[in-house]
Amino acid sequence: MARRKVERSGDAGGRGGFARSRKPNPAVELAAAAAFDERGRPKPAVHNMLLKAVEVQRPLVLANLRRLRKRHPGATAGELSRRLERDFLNGVGGGGAAIGATAIIPGIGTLAALSISAVATVVFLEATALYAQSVAELHGVRLADPERARLTVMAIMLGDEGTAMLAGLTGHALGKGKTPMQAWGKTAGKSMPITAVKSIGASLQKRFLKKLAITGSASAVGRALPFGVGAAVGGVGNVLMGRAVIASTHRAFGPAPLVIPPELLAELDAGRRPPPRPGP
Repeated sequence: MARRKVERSGDAGGRGGFARSRKPNPAVELAAAAAFDERGRPKPAVHNMLLKAVEVQRPLVLANLRRLRKRHPGATAGELSRRLERDFLNGVGGGGAAIGATAIIPGIGTLAALSISAVATVVFLEATALYAQSVAELHGVRLADPERARLTVMAIMLGDEGTAMLAGLTGHALGKGKTPMQAWGKTAGKSMPITAVKSIGASLQKRFLKKLAITGSASAVGRALPFGVGAAVGGVGNVLMGRAVIASTHRAFGPAPLVIPPELLAELDAGRRPPPRPGP
């Protein structure tokens, strides 16, 4: 099943300007077989790798925000949020183009290029997690718990579908029926009981991995096209996905606050101070 999905994803339609391949690409078949089982589910190693990619540790998030404040010491929370967006788009756009460009390197076949693209998928997920959790911190949401962080990032990447799932699942889990999901990130990151986080996270995880198995495979095939086309597909594709992530993050947390939350500001400033000198 997974192989057939990937084969269809790899056949770019004639309307888009690419010739339709009549024969399945054996490299795509091998890559799909290595990553997914016969039911289209990610194999354990891939499964764990993808889930860890959306679980960025909080110290890395704080380091990311300190880096920005060091460059822009007088920036407001809103200005930092916009700079996070810019850095995120620049990072994922350049990364996608770079992976696409590897198709011209002698000795790198289609299967090897697809393997590199699998790494690029993980890098994209990690960049998304770092961006989304950095924005969450600016809104006063501390995603120190890995399960809350993973739930938030997966829902953001699923976009409207993730929001709809959260609306239904949250209402069911909390016994309150349908709940308004404007700026749902604060609910998921703060007030939602951990039991509900685990229950909802399991459902979101299944959908997240299923969607990634389809869209991720199509993206990998695009980046493995010959140089020029591959670079364009990788760079433009990542930027489009990045913009969708930013829009989804805006819906999750709403407008940036006017000021950096005091608790976060204290942590950021504490990390910038030099350690005390030892006594004589």
